Amino acid sequence: MTTETATRHIGKSISRVDGLEKTTGELKYLSDLLLENSCHGKVLRAAHPHARITRIDTAKAEALPGVVCVLTHRHVRGLNRFGIAQPDMPVLCEDKVRYVGDAVALVAAETEEIAKDALALIEVGYDVLPVVDDPERALEPGAPPVHAKGNLLHENGVAKGDVARGFAESDVVIGHRFRTQMYAHAFLEIEAGTAIHDEKTGVITVWCAGQYPYRDQLQIARALGWDPEKVHVIASPIGGAFGGKDEITIQIYLALLALHTQGRPVRLQLTREESMEAGTKRHPFIIDFKAGAAKDGTFKALEVEMVSDAGAYATLSGPVMNLAIEGASGPYLWPHTKIHGRAAYTNNGFSGAFRGFGTTQSCYAGEQIFDMIAGQLGMDPIDLRLKNALRRGDISAMNHEIWTSVGIRETLLVAKESRLWRERHARRGEFAPPLFYGVGVASEFQATGLGKGIPDFAGSHCDLEAGGTVVVRVGGIEMGTGVMTAYCQMAAEALGLGMEQVRIVAGDTEETPDSGTTTASRSIYMIGNAVTRAAKALRKVLEAFVAEHWGDGHTLEPGGVFRRDGVSLGLAQIAQRAASLGTRLRGEGHFVHPEADKDFGDGLPHIMYSYCTQVASVIVDAETGEVRVDEVLSIPDAGRAINPQGIEGQSDGGVVMGASYALLEEVLMKGGRFVNANFTNYTLPTAVDCPRRIDTVIVEVPEPTHEWGAKGIGETVTVPICPAICNAVYDAIGIRFFEIPITPERLTAALDANPECKAMRAMRGVGLA
Repeated sequence: MTTETATRHIGKSISRVDGLEKTTGELKYLSDLLLENSCHGKVLRAAHPHARITRIDTAKAEALPGVVCVLTHRHVRGLNRFGIAQPDMPVLCEDKVRYVGDAVALVAAETEEIAKDALALIEVGYDVLPVVDDPERALEPGAPPVHAKGNLLHENGVAKGDVARGFAESDVVIGHRFRTQMYAHAFLEIEAGTAIHDEKTGVITVWCAGQYPYRDQLQIARALGWDPEKVHVIASPIGGAFGGKDEITIQIYLALLALHTQGRPVRLQLTREESMEAGTKRHPFIIDFKAGAAKDGTFKALEVEMVSDAGAYATLSGPVMNLAIEGASGPYLWPHTKIHGRAAYTNNGFSGAFRGFGTTQSCYAGEQIFDMIAGQLGMDPIDLRLKNALRRGDISAMNHEIWTSVGIRETLLVAKESRLWRERHARRGEFAPPLFYGVGVASEFQATGLGKGIPDFAGSHCDLEAGGTVVVRVGGIEMGTGVMTAYCQMAAEALGLGMEQVRIVAGDTEETPDSGTTTASRSIYMIGNAVTRAAKALRKVLEAFVAEHWGDGHTLEPGGVFRRDGVSLGLAQIAQRAASLGTRLRGEGHFVHPEADKDFGDGLPHIMYSYCTQVASVIVDAETGEVRVDEVLSIPDAGRAINPQGIEGQSDGGVVMGASYALLEEVLMKGGRFVNANFTNYTLPTAVDCPRRIDTVIVEVPEPTHEWGAKGIGETVTVPICPAICNAVYDAIGIRFFEIPITPERLTAALDANPECKAMRAMRGVGLA
């Protein structure tokens, strides 16, 4: 880690490098691209959530004037499967459909309307099969098999100590069953893209938003049966993803269509309904969570059993469950644990990567149980957490030593001393029935990187180009997080340049190196390290080039000016000399995630975590059932804040997303069919639903394995707000909610079912206006 404390750019709130273009609308997203003479593509989806295909007849569609091509599984020359963790999803279904988002055929036509008409002319015969739409029933003997191998997709578990002994030693033991909902990414930019096949070079170029262009390249090539070098993927910028564009979406469809449009470009854009039905979701979980503690609050034992609904295909359901298991213990020390989870195939919409990645679900359950323990013991909930908070060197619930930076205690101490927490009892008097005020707290730790046994690397190039500009090249993606600004800050700092002297190129398999996936809170840590190393390498290259061509003794000063004996030599002059010689001035940076020792623990543990504590206040209207989040204090441990303004923006967005998870959003399904697959009846938060006030206090416990001490916080700021709100609702009205979202219907039903609370609904007042 760099030890210098005085920095020009690191730790400064710098406006986003793409901010002006986004504000003015000048930034062109990949979905904005429409090349001249483009065909228009459409996808035929399954008519049933579970059925065998008996025939596919495309003759009428092919005969429709204006149709360019109609494709089925017969046109997939390579592997007719894709998927990140295991390729079990058909590109185009050949013999069976397993959910209503399955693709059966593709059409390209002169217009979008003709393509849509052609879809209606494709005749598909089906033998309808029984639907399994509940993950627990899916795992029962005799359940209809979604896949031939059965419905158990993934199973994992970890254990530490003797959990029976731990519960026997506990003075208080509390357990309950929790349920979480299916939840949509609801990104602004729906899946859309363009592809073209250059018949001279044989290269297919695909412009389509995705979180890992190099992996998309491999999956496209595998389906085509091609050399990956013949597939060019441009995947950035993205208009929002949150994990929903980590898996292949439409990239393979675009490439297949481009092969059959005689060199013409083809454009494909899903409707919002298609995006909701065919895209990944956050996994619904069923969680049985039990914990025990001594009377002084010391945690003794933890036992957790989880089942997730993976939907029809695997994608990342296994890793999501692994992280749910890892996150179930929270950022606390436990002597005895037993944590087990299973992911089940169903005929529901399939689930995958989503911001929080499994920890969101287990944290929702655990942080409520921990609050219940505090209540039983008469302890301050923050004091209970402080007593058990992890320290560096502790052995985790996964049986591995946590030897990287740990900032959970620091976040809790900020929460304990905050105005919001200290005044939580005093503010109750400001509200009269039917309004009730409550405050809750929750903490979380979020894994950084891909975890045990998974190759995790990042590369970056820094080039001095014409005019003296340094171009930073990364394979990572800009998807709204502002991380590209942080990369420019790190590069400029390492080179001693101004921000205006640095620009960035990202997410292009021909123009940028492989930086790994833009997921797993790894961008600032992994790619940031690679960028910094590339910039430092370029600095050495420049110093050597100047010494070779202008002599020794030059000093590189801020602004990229080399000086000797009062004579200045600028980067533009150096770039010009290099160009005249045909010399590329490039620094390359590579970073591989640190490996732990051979005793790395159980399951899929990580060696590094970001930590966060959040405090939320709510106002509950007992008459209408509405819950209004009033204030939120978000306290992430960022290691070292590269761009505090960027962290605050991530925190604000994470809080709103987590609050909506707690109170509003739910994808509804019935018999394997979507009930609310559009924004008309899928409830999203508006400005009115956002907390009245969000404050972010950044805790900095530097991470020694990062060049600047930084860690990612994009996920951890999303996770604890949900249980914090649940705890605040309990603080307000004395009712626990073991299923989310806490809708007005659920809250009023809970009040009606609780004799002690019925009086609350009988009270009349102005309510929440």
